[in-house]
Amino acid sequence: MPFSAMAMSGKIIDLRNLLAIRFPQAPMLVGRRLVTGLASFDQPIGGGLPKGAITELISPRGSAGSASLIHAFIHGAYRDKYFVALIDGRDSFDPCALANSILRQLLWVRCTKTLEAVKAADLLLRDGNFPLVIVDLILNSPEDLRKIPQTTWYRLQRLVESVPTACLVLTRYEMVSSAQLKLVLENSWNLETLEKQEAISQLRIIIKQSHLSGDVGRDIALRCVAAATAACRPYLGVH
Repeated sequence: MPFSAMAMSGKIIDLRNLLAIRFPQAPMLVGRRLVTGLASFDQPIGGGLPKGAITELISPRGSAGSASLIHAFIHGAYRDKYFVALIDGRDSFDPCALANSILRQLLWVRCTKTLEAVKAADLLLRDGNFPLVIVDLILNSPEDLRKIPQTTWYRLQRLVESVPTACLVLTRYEMVSSAQLKLVLENSWNLETLEKQEAISQLRIIIKQSHLSGDVGRDIALRCVAAATAACRPYLGVH
């Protein structure tokens, strides 16, 4: 093996060891679903995000509320005491609305290029320490996203199949061919909506496609309830 390859391999091992220390693996969560705490989101898709699978959440419109949804998922991780990894494809995540105690449950991977985000997803899915891995590619350019080979998504699906992790990929348009579950976020919020404390409850999600046994293969309108953030006001960021 060339020296440069050996050095890189050593860095990856060091990073994995660091992740294991900083984010020690919690006892394996029971069941095949990861409950997000958003009841109207979880129930129609079988009780939560499927573990061992990629779920694609498509947000074709601007100001659809995907950032608020990410915050709700992080609140859910804090409530249920597990770690969540957010791979931020364009370094757009705003943590200011989250308390430090909540942020301790979060590994925030800040990327500026699509390729960096894909490499980070590969590493974290191999690691297997995170019950939830979110890959936010909504603000990445279509040109960069089209450069990702479909074989890459199938490789990531094979990786997640071997670990008790739910992988959620947020995109602007449908692109993850290996996704076992495809959802569409149909909101288009304005300033008036954002000023409402209960805006998160107005999220409207459609099941576009499901290859999961037991799921209904038809469009179902969901109104996501802010169960995960009942104790505090949700952050109303938008993408």
